[in-house]
Amino acid sequence: MGTSYLLKNGCVLSMDARIGQYNRADVLIQGNLIAAIQPNIEAAAADVEVIDESDMIIMPGLVDTHRHMWESLVKTAGTNWSLPVYLQNLYYGAMGSKLRPQDSYIANLLGSLEALNAGVTTVLDWSMPYSPDHTDELIRGLQDAGIRAVFAHGVPGETEYWNRESRLSYPENIRSVKERYFSSNDQLLTYGLAIRGPEFSHWDTTVKDVQLAEELDAICSMHVGFGSWGAADRSISRMHEAGLLSPRINVVHGNTMGMDEFKMLADSGASLSVTPEVEMMMGHGYPATGYFLEHGGTPTLGVDVVTSTGGDMFSQMKFALQAERSRTNELLLQQGEMPGELSLQASQVLRFATAAGARALGLEKKTGSLSPGKEADLIMICSTDLNLFPVHDPIGAVVQFANPSNVDTVFVAGKPVKRDGRLLDVDLHEIRRKGMQSTEYLLTQYRMSDADRIVFS
Repeated sequence: MGTSYLLKNGCVLSMDARIGQYNRADVLIQGNLIAAIQPNIEAAAADVEVIDESDMIIMPGLVDTHRHMWESLVKTAGTNWSLPVYLQNLYYGAMGSKLRPQDSYIANLLGSLEALNAGVTTVLDWSMPYSPDHTDELIRGLQDAGIRAVFAHGVPGETEYWNRESRLSYPENIRSVKERYFSSNDQLLTYGLAIRGPEFSHWDTTVKDVQLAEELDAICSMHVGFGSWGAADRSISRMHEAGLLSPRINVVHGNTMGMDEFKMLADSGASLSVTPEVEMMMGHGYPATGYFLEHGGTPTLGVDVVTSTGGDMFSQMKFALQAERSRTNELLLQQGEMPGELSLQASQVLRFATAAGARALGLEKKTGSLSPGKEADLIMICSTDLNLFPVHDPIGAVVQFANPSNVDTVFVAGKPVKRDGRLLDVDLHEIRRKGMQSTEYLLTQYRMSDADRIVFS
């Protein structure tokens, strides 16, 4: 058993209905697990580190259900990119294919540290390694960062790969990848598949890939139902009729799906990852948060691409909340009415970013709430920071006011990875140096081979 910690007198947002919320309570961490949550816990052993958290909001670590982690190397490049321009620059025979294995490692390490610094303790990394060596290095980057992650394993491809007639699928070696890296349940990393799905591959390929996910007992994530083609494709209806929908299916975006398809998705137990900021700016369509809720589902949230937005979930909670409120408010205004109670509450959005996200990734037994017996993935937000103080509504403070600078402490599986506002055991100078080397290499290679197509503005 590792070090034990007793966090005293914090404002506790457990996200567990059985425990609820405490204005003042203690959290006992023993080894990698949460042992107790209640007021006035006494340290029963001399080796328990007691920490005064009276100025802190203690809550579960945030869960990002959709992020392309390697794009940390081209952060901020796409603030003016539409979706087609983004795909052209990064995936259609472009920058992503230039990655070397060592670039993949530093990309995932850098991206994971950004997430941890912002209080994101769990992420689904939607990844497309270009070789077995790339796969090894992407996984090693996640491991060395100490983040909890689903490594959603995709297959590389260029323009001809991303089309509806492509029958290319996974090589046999992916079974060995799971056996080598993901055979134990007692680890931070779990295995998933990042498939192209019916809008980016042949239908038979989608069926084969979903069946492979069943065989491997893996989350199966795909981009579906967005942009100008989403509504016409009726992909979810087709998957429903083929019996392919299940709780292991994770649909990303879904902006332009049919209303009945949201119900099909919800009824099957499949999850929906909404990435509201990127969807609104890049042309995916309006965030589907409310549509999924109205048909019995609970959305989850993701950052998606740090080419175009910051890697924190506080921003995504705000975007999701206000986009949905704006949609429903506008409907009332069109009827000549003013809104009464707002349609979506901050507490619901906080659940999207914690407990719902963990369930979508098959990790609800380990994380997503502060519950005795779960692993101690938690963050502490400083309530005396000027952008938060004084805190009258702790949940509202987290969802509407907080940002990464307020994240004082982060634990993953009982291990502190950030304290007093600083990441621990990390040489950021060296990581930045290696990250810049990889970034410069990528840009040089891309400009040399595709100079006529690069769009940076």
